[in-house]
Amino acid sequence: MSITDSEYPAFSIDDIAEPPNIEDVVYTLMVNPNLSTINYFNDFSDQTITPDSLENSNGDETGIFELDSTGHCLSMTTHAFHHHLTDNPQLATEILISRASRKLLCYGAKPLAVSAFLYHIDYADQNGHVIASGAKKGLENAAHRFHMKITDRKIRFDYFRGHGPVPPTIIISVMGIIPRKTNITSHVFKSKGNNIFLIGRPSDDIGASEYLEFYHGISNSPLPEFNIEAEVHLREVLLKLHDLNLLSSASPVGKGGLFFTLLRASFPNSLGFDITTDAETRKDAFLFGEAMGRIVVDVEPDKEDDFVDVLSEMKIPFFMLGHVTKGEIRIDDESLGFTDKMPTGF
Repeated sequence: MSITDSEYPAFSIDDIAEPPNIEDVVYTLMVNPNLSTINYFNDFSDQTITPDSLENSNGDETGIFELDSTGHCLSMTTHAFHHHLTDNPQLATEILISRASRKLLCYGAKPLAVSAFLYHIDYADQNGHVIASGAKKGLENAAHRFHMKITDRKIRFDYFRGHGPVPPTIIISVMGIIPRKTNITSHVFKSKGNNIFLIGRPSDDIGASEYLEFYHGISNSPLPEFNIEAEVHLREVLLKLHDLNLLSSASPVGKGGLFFTLLRASFPNSLGFDITTDAETRKDAFLFGEAMGRIVVDVEPDKEDDFVDVLSEMKIPFFMLGHVTKGEIRIDDESLGFTDKMPTGF
């Protein structure tokens, strides 16, 4: 039988020494293949997602497709996950679907449907049944909470013997609709001086992060912090912010944590960021942890009051990080250089 996440060996962030030099962590993680441009070629493409770019590219590089002359757009994203799928398949599947939904919501899309594919499980084996059953429960629960339809066959299987030490993996595709192409919001910072906010709560969590595995060499850790109630709330907040046109950009905090999310938003327009970390959160967790339920947005100064009013009214935690710069990266008043001087391998 599979074990649950709570039965994993005890893990505490207090056992992980906090690096004295954040710059050393940044340049170490930049050579991590999971954080390279190979995995983020869409985010670093020369073409920013805009209504005009859809007309020129038919959405080939954006994952967004214009359906007809009415301005309705379809958005689709595909994600894969293997962390803890064998020991907590339901939670792992809920995290994966939440992560994909969050990405579509940042674009301005409303997620509508989800399909799932399980790779490398032996459904003739008891443990394979446990994984499939847990994944099915996670799929059904997340789809219900996010008001999404599930494709006719809820879980599709792919198994063949002799595949070697390949861990069981679940792949999901989520499809959403954007009512008007003028509502599309990209992940890219647009203008120097815009204010940057983190929607969601900072957390002393580094579980299953690229930072923990690549920098500290620890792969046996719990799943990242996750609360599906918070994800559902975040969904409603993002839909309202898009409806009121209050966001200049929006990015889900993903691989590499907050720092690399900010970097991916800065690179396309050769901009940067000047931020202050949360004094109540460990700096490495704040910058590189991959806890769920967090969004980075930048907001034009003349829309900031309305933006803050919406978050306050909807009672969602948020944190003002700082502002977009002309190209310099500054954290807690210390400069890490300029985006155009970053290693070309990133």
